[in-house]
Amino acid sequence: MKRILVSGASGIVGYGTLRSLRQSNVDFFLVGTSIYGDSVAPAFCDVFEKALPTSHADYLAWLTDVLVRHEVDLLIPGIEVDLYHWIDHPKAIGSTGAYPLLNEPALVHLCKDKWNFYETLLAGSQPCVIPSALDSDFESLAERFGLPFLLKPRRGYGSKGLVSVDNKATFDLHKAKMGVELLAQPFVGTDDQEFTTSLFGDGQGGYWASMTLRRALSRDGFTDRAEVVDTAPFEDTLISLCKQFRPLGPTNFQFRVCSGDVRLLEINPRISSSTSIRTAFGYNESAMAVAYFLEGQIPSQPHIRKGRAVRYTDEQVFYDNSFLI
Repeated sequence: MKRILVSGASGIVGYGTLRSLRQSNVDFFLVGTSIYGDSVAPAFCDVFEKALPTSHADYLAWLTDVLVRHEVDLLIPGIEVDLYHWIDHPKAIGSTGAYPLLNEPALVHLCKDKWNFYETLLAGSQPCVIPSALDSDFESLAERFGLPFLLKPRRGYGSKGLVSVDNKATFDLHKAKMGVELLAQPFVGTDDQEFTTSLFGDGQGGYWASMTLRRALSRDGFTDRAEVVDTAPFEDTLISLCKQFRPLGPTNFQFRVCSGDVRLLEINPRISSSTSIRTAFGYNESAMAVAYFLEGQIPSQPHIRKGRAVRYTDEQVFYDNSFLI
């Protein structure tokens, strides 16, 4: 039985990954970790370990101890900070005998900074690139991008920290952060034309399997509602991006369509927040990853069931062994 550790198990990516592994046709021993001891995470794993914050000086020692104690075969990052930390410490993690599910290192490091990523897209002559700027002059940005335009954190994920600018007063509140922390972009497309594609990259400039959703976002920037759609309209863009960045394993692409043109919002070089939705429709990227990285099984394109998904609030109850009379 393969033993899998998933970090950030209290979050939507972490417990979505655990649920997906549980729903596969293979029995796994699942270890979930989170800094939150009172979270929902224990409901989805065989063993729960309360984690140190990734920034803690003793985090790496804690992680390697957990990997050894539970004889972990594969570890999957459920939060972005773990992805970036693990990729900087491959020898320490590898010394435990565990394999970290990490994408192409160059892509991972590039995705840390949206401005560097933008410049790389330009250098690759990618038609899907969204114009971006670091200017701190409101008038020039308004002339170039129109009003309103968007301020976006250079480092971050989802839709966190976005600012819509429709006047100089709003821009001036954030002007000091331009260039260092923020970049500017035009608004592209509309909310009902946002799509997310997950594919399994082969590390050689191609991919083996993919699935696309039209999505609506929650206030936290995660997929809230989704509808299965055809990947065909995005294939040319995906082929071109894979050729340039050579992703390996689960990789998430976020797009908007504007006047028939595909525009790339970002690439997440990891399993994304919609992973449990994808599994429900037949695309279990977590199980694919275990089969490929531990057993060398090349993924094949699964049959994707059509439909839509809506997320809602639920609760998980943990009973103790005592009763009140």
